[in-house]
Amino acid sequence: MVLWFMTNRSNAPSPQSTSFRFTGFDLSLYAVIIFAWSTSWYPLSLQVGVVAPEVSLTWRFAGASLLMFLFLIITKRQIRFSLANHARFALLGILIFSTNFLVFYYAALQGLASGLLSVIFSTASITSLILSSILFRQRPDKRVALGGVIGLCGIALVFWPEISGTTFNHSALIGFLLGFCGVLCFSLGGIWSAKNQAAGLPLVSMNGWGMFYGMLWVALISVVRGQPFIIETTAIYLGSLVWLILLSTLLAFAVYLTLLGRIGAARAGYATVIFPIIALLISTVTEGYQWTVLSLVGLILVLVGNYFVLSRSKASKQQAPTNLP
Repeated sequence: MVLWFMTNRSNAPSPQSTSFRFTGFDLSLYAVIIFAWSTSWYPLSLQVGVVAPEVSLTWRFAGASLLMFLFLIITKRQIRFSLANHARFALLGILIFSTNFLVFYYAALQGLASGLLSVIFSTASITSLILSSILFRQRPDKRVALGGVIGLCGIALVFWPEISGTTFNHSALIGFLLGFCGVLCFSLGGIWSAKNQAAGLPLVSMNGWGMFYGMLWVALISVVRGQPFIIETTAIYLGSLVWLILLSTLLAFAVYLTLLGRIGAARAGYATVIFPIIALLISTVTEGYQWTVLSLVGLILVLVGNYFVLSRSKASKQQAPTNLP
């Protein structure tokens, strides 16, 4: 299935086309992304505890990169690249295959419900367009600006009950800020991936090396922080690790980056509009997340903000960020 999603890129619509239309294949990619990322936040929370986040991520990307390289070898795909391309892969790994996950693990350590982490992550569509506007010196249209403001106001409402409570909750605020840093890393990684794909680098090989360098990065952080390389031999920890490797890492990123290469980062961000709802429902059942009027209104505003940002006029020139200097 991963191979089919990563290789079936024929007849891909041009991200720059003003008469752009989603294909059935694009919609199937969205369905997979929504399922994979909606169900990834609770397993992530199950990883927090005995094993340090850096070490858990080392195991996660060690397993993912190993499977990716086995796949590359079996299918006789390109593995050898120039040093310049390896530098590209390393930056991709640091941004999107390690650091963004690590800070979300740190956010989970602050006691935030897994569903709330997904709400923070859903703002990737907004931050990607803001970063694209800054990097490519493009002024966002009024609809995009309005959507960004609405989405940020929604985030404030969602987290206000967690941060305020009966007393000011510093842990919740720190968790929110860490999550936002993770979103920035993810958005920059998406922009960099789009640039690499536009340069003709093969997606599957790029992902494999990116995961490998991401694994080396979090392993180095583990060593610097003096974290022991242990593994928790429980069904919960090992089961969540397998889920995160196979579904949330290999499949989800293969599908997301394929979709990003087909239709651009802005439209690919539509996937972030739906999955926070599902993730919060999962969090309600599994973690006892308590809904409030403010959090419900805030979630609605986040979704509306994302929709405004991503459904701007077709004639807009802010498309796939493939011209990174």
